[in-house]
Amino acid sequence: MDDKKLKLGVPATEGQLSMMFARGGPREGAGRKGIGETRKVSVTLTKETWSAFEQRCGELGCSKSELFRGLIESYLKP
Repeated sequence: MDDKKLKLGVPATEGQLSMMFARGGPREGAGRKGIGETRKVSVTLTKETWSAFEQRCGELGCSKSELFRGLIESYLKP
């Protein structure tokens, strides 16, 4: 890195300071939009059930969150 001064940016919303660059960088409204409210949930399952759950995720090519969300939504549909 050369002797150029670094610029720090103060975010529009509360958060951490960020480096300012001439081009690019985070923009208001950029990025993937959320699909809902995020809550952390702890689930206790047997080793066999976890194994089957993870195997099914692999078969479907989805994350654990996606499979869990799909199962819950299917169960709760009227």
